Amino acid sequence: MTLTGIATPIAMMSEIHRTATSNQGVSTMAPAGDITIAARESVALAPGGLHAMLMKLKGPMKKGETFPLTLTFSNGREVTVEVPIRGLGARGPEG
Repeated sequence: MTLTGIATPIAMMSEIHRTATSNQGVSTMAPAGDITIAARESVALAPGGLHAMLMKLKGPMKKGETFPLTLTFSNGREVTVEVPIRGLGARGPEG
């Protein structure tokens, strides 16, 4: 299965980006393109690797709230998940 896009009503633009760090310790982010997910495997979107890049937010995000994120796959299937809003600089579910 291939993840081909993401969308949310809270942002005008949503993309999957990949963070990469060079040997000199310089980190860059760029669109990741389509993400192929092998059968019985999973892919995590999280800070520091593959992540959802939400651009042109339509309003402020408030810690403790959630927002819907729709994942679109190459077979036409869409899956909507609720994403918790963590504090600034949060690195995972623990906050």
